[in-house]
Amino acid sequence: MISTHLSVVSLRDLILVQAVRRYGSFNSAARAMHISPSGLSHQVQKVEQALGAPLFERGGRRVVPTAGGQRLLEQIDAVLLAAEHLQQAARAGETAFGGELRLGVLATLGPYLLPHLIAPFPQHFPGAKLSLSEGKPRGLLRRLQEGELDAVLAPPTTAVSGIAVRPLFFEPWEVMLRADHPLAGKRTISLDQLDDGEAILMAESHADEKGYVQDVSLESLAALVTLRGGHALFPALAHDRLASMPNIVLAKVKGEATGREIALYWREASPWHVELQAFADLLRRLARQRPGLRVIDVGK
Repeated sequence: MISTHLSVVSLRDLILVQAVRRYGSFNSAARAMHISPSGLSHQVQKVEQALGAPLFERGGRRVVPTAGGQRLLEQIDAVLLAAEHLQQAARAGETAFGGELRLGVLATLGPYLLPHLIAPFPQHFPGAKLSLSEGKPRGLLRRLQEGELDAVLAPPTTAVSGIAVRPLFFEPWEVMLRADHPLAGKRTISLDQLDDGEAILMAESHADEKGYVQDVSLESLAALVTLRGGHALFPALAHDRLASMPNIVLAKVKGEATGREIALYWREASPWHVELQAFADLLRRLARQRPGLRVIDVGK
């Protein structure tokens, strides 16, 4: 049985506690949650009194969990995620994804894949809308775990507890060069023909110390190539968009293909498991229609 002390704590109270942990500051969390700092502090103290233990160390420049508070915060995350699942389950059976699929997608993938997905999505999932959030893999997967997203498109990562993964496709890298580059007239280029010291590299590719590592959009990456010269690797789905940029030429990579794999992630406890499997099948069919992409066998 839940004690009378804990029964006075609301889900809103737990969400406020979660915000303090996320932002590391009462003031920042209060602004994000549209509440006064004193009001937020009062609600957090209410939760701490109900639990009989302090959740945060106060007084430093950044609010951090106590050792015992960290364990309690993990349980608070689980309670809020269960509440999210309860809300989704209440909508299950009416429309696919309860009427909305909240999809997280890489910023270097979304603009080039989604135009091919927008039209077939409502045909396969009538009545459901597709809500999109772009970001980086780690942040997107964190938001998936916390229940802010229903699914994420990202490269494979180490196994995450409670998260299902379905491999989708392999996307090769291509090469972009400034129009006056000595190799600019070639349709295919092997990587050993390129000077590593002239490379302008995407941060996503986990490049080593050689070249300029840039955490920017692909369009900005192309702009850097036109300014600095050299070359950059980019994912093949962006070919059509980048080919229209001035003073840029593109080439295929000769030899063994290098690139990235893309997978679909969702929470194992999601009530939309069947729909998400069907969504993965749709993405795999779309990948088969795009030149250069290779669908990954599900058994692998």
